[in-house]
Parts: sequence; C-alpha cells; structure tokens
Amino acid sequence: MLSLFFKCSLGAAVVLLISILSKSKVFFIAGLVPLFPTFALIAHVIVFQQLGTEALRKTALFGLWSLIPYFLYLFVVYLLATRVSIFSCLSVATVCWLVAAAGLIYGWNHFYS
Repeated sequence: MLSLFFKCSLGAAVVLLISILSKSKVFFIAGLVPLFPTFALIAHVIVFQQLGTEALRKTALFGLWSLIPYFLYLFVVYLLATRVSIFSCLSVATVCWLVAAAGLIYGWNHFYS
C-alpha cells in the first residue's frame, strides 16, 4: 500500500511541476518533464524484481523502440498546431500515436517473442 501511495505522489508531483513550468518563461521545459523516466524507473525496478535482468534488458529495448510513436505524436502536433484547432491537433496526433504503438506492439510480438 505504501508503494502505491509513493507512485501516486510521484505522479502528482510531475503534474504539478508541468503546471508550474507551463506558466513560466521557460514553458517549453514542460515538454521535457514527461520524458524524465519517473514511471520507467518504477517499471524497471518492478520488472527486475519479478523477472530478472534479461527481462529488464528486453524492457529497455522496447522502451527505445517506443520512442517512434512518441516522435510521431510530437511531429504531428508540430505540423498541425498552427493549422487546426487544439482539439483536432491533439486528436489526430493521439490517433497517430495509437496506430504507431499498435504497430510497434504487433511488430515486437512478431519478431521478439
């Protein structure tokens, strides 16, 4: 129960930091904060404790591949931000992320399992 409280507190702290940064002169750093491996650290500890080093290595490799959907999401946001409404921009970017993530999961299961 204590570990769950810690994870929730960590997530709330990240959201608070993003909120504070988005209102400052260095608002662009708010885009960097989600890339801090807060949840990856938690996931890696859990994977290592439950499955060992080989599973941790596979998790890290999958994490590297997972940068592709995130790159696509950011690229679409960059392209559409000045052309369509914020709702449309983020919706299209999210759909692109979902399609890329589904493709990644399919490819991973096909090649690495």
